[in-house]
Amino acid sequence: MKSSPILQISGDSGGGQILRSSLSLSLATGQPFRMTNIRGKRPKPGLMRQHLTCVKAAAAVCDASVDGAELGSVELVFRPGKVMAGDYSFAIGSGGSTTLVLQTLLPALLHAEKPSTLRIEGGTHNPMAPPFEFIEQCYLPVIQSMGVKAAATLERPGFMQAGGGVITAEIHPIKKWKKLKLTERGDAMETFGRVLHAHLHRDIAEREIAAATQLLEWPANHIELRYANDSTGPGNAILLGARFANVCEITSGIAQQGKSSESVATGAAKSLRSYLASPAPVGAHLADQLLLPMALAGGGLFHTLTITDHTLTNIALIEQFLPVKFTIEDLKPGVKKIRCS
Repeated sequence: MKSSPILQISGDSGGGQILRSSLSLSLATGQPFRMTNIRGKRPKPGLMRQHLTCVKAAAAVCDASVDGAELGSVELVFRPGKVMAGDYSFAIGSGGSTTLVLQTLLPALLHAEKPSTLRIEGGTHNPMAPPFEFIEQCYLPVIQSMGVKAAATLERPGFMQAGGGVITAEIHPIKKWKKLKLTERGDAMETFGRVLHAHLHRDIAEREIAAATQLLEWPANHIELRYANDSTGPGNAILLGARFANVCEITSGIAQQGKSSESVATGAAKSLRSYLASPAPVGAHLADQLLLPMALAGGGLFHTLTITDHTLTNIALIEQFLPVKFTIEDLKPGVKKIRCS
């Protein structure tokens, strides 16, 4: 069997996302790659603990040969083998994102021959990653409409620094991808909110709820306060959502030292408000996450609010691995069409 020529990728322009997308694509296509200058523009370049977990997890599910899989490494060579179903367990060893590890492995395990389970330990609610609820209520329902049979469960929340959160997932082999067409939100079903709160003063959560309800003009009791005292360390996340017949959007804010409760809540509330002000069904973060499933399905289209640098980087990367072409079209102010063919 002739081996594929190795794909050369510069990690200079993106953060960890370009690495995770490359791993997902490599697993799904069997294409080896070399990435140089990993996270080159970050204050601390190279692989951090959560990126290393992604690399090792990706290698484990396909018995890959890997060079450069160590902390701080700025170059990685990844040669995938055959993706194997199994019951896998991975621990990040910090508050690094469990949801990003799940999203890295999911496309590959959909193409395994049998069902798989995943157990991932680390952070479930992080500032730079989708919170668990986003995966469960926004991302999974859309890819389920594309033929995916997968479910995720939050066993225990985990926040920055301490980690210790656990998510599990069940993934069944996909029979046939259906092309995505998501151009309408459908009827409005509900708006909702929750503050997940662990080992911190109640006043923090109450101030977040007051700030968010005021900005969104919601009644004060519209945001639920849920204690997460089974978490290993202290933490807090505000989750604000809008559910429609065809799609759900959740915006979030994560409490961090040096950031007031009001600014955490206001950021999440403003994001939801700008989503609600547009008719586009797909929010900016979900747009990013639907590119790869759409490419694996061999085509599709959706309408979104804005095109981020992340989205453009991801599109360029996917086109290196797969024989697809993306086009972006302005439909009207605040609505863009992304098509994959």
